[in-house]
Amino acid sequence: MRTRIQTPKKILIIGSTCVDIIINVDHLPKTEEDIHPFSQSMALGGCAYNAANIIRQFGAPHTFISPVGTGVYGDYVRKELKQKGFPVLADVLDQENGCCYCLVERGGERTFMSLHGAEYTFSRTWMEPFEKETFDMTYVCGLEVEEPTGNELLSYLEDHREQQIFYAPGPRGILIEKEKTERMLALHPVLHINEAEACALSGCSQAREAAEALAQRTENTVIVTLGKDGACCLEKDGSFYQIPVYPAQVADTVGAGDSHIGTVMACLSLGYNMREALRTAGRVSAAVVSVKGASLTEEEFSKLDLKTGF
Repeated sequence: MRTRIQTPKKILIIGSTCVDIIINVDHLPKTEEDIHPFSQSMALGGCAYNAANIIRQFGAPHTFISPVGTGVYGDYVRKELKQKGFPVLADVLDQENGCCYCLVERGGERTFMSLHGAEYTFSRTWMEPFEKETFDMTYVCGLEVEEPTGNELLSYLEDHREQQIFYAPGPRGILIEKEKTERMLALHPVLHINEAEACALSGCSQAREAAEALAQRTENTVIVTLGKDGACCLEKDGSFYQIPVYPAQVADTVGAGDSHIGTVMACLSLGYNMREALRTAGRVSAAVVSVKGASLTEEEFSKLDLKTGF
């Protein structure tokens, strides 16, 4: 995808790379029910990694700060990151990596069970080599804010207010300590959130009124993904619009939201406006849900021919 500006904006991604253990089932088991999964696989995942990988595929300039610990899952993550061309910039040698069990039903809906380890932690010491660098946009996920080290992450962001934060609170956003949420929203992030999460966080029942309520708190753009109905956006200037869904045959929805926000940030980095970025994000996330797993291969990404996407 061609850049529209001479110097693309630099993106900082902070967050987890974990091992997704994807278990395909007919339905979620009830208590004491004995079911037989029809397949399972293991792949690199994690919200921040999924977003970072899409940003990398777009060719947008980025730095990925993702802690990697020890143990069998840490070893797997190191090997896979190296193959993808991501340097490990945050070594955690005194804690094991966890993993994420992704239960995928026949309809493509997914349920997550995360065993958290080193991958969800944060230390300001990891940022010391980059103190002289200027980042224009920063990706942050609610999972990292929720952790005990989330206060250290928030302190770093508060000391670097020149960075435009893109915040994806995720399904556990409503469970994050109120003080942490208030600190994050006070940084005026661009919110990227699905409809259920937006309604839970705002107390509203509809996507638009939820976006309006959240925008009053952040004083910035709010993006709400709507599943089969695409996405809607309330921009900072008050304009509201909906981007229809791009048709896809769903294999599973793992990584759909992560690829969506990653695409939005990559497109903005390359000089596209928000509406164009959201259209492209719809195409990319449609491609992601049409394959098993959370990411596209290089061949699958190149086949999208995104330069014709507007």
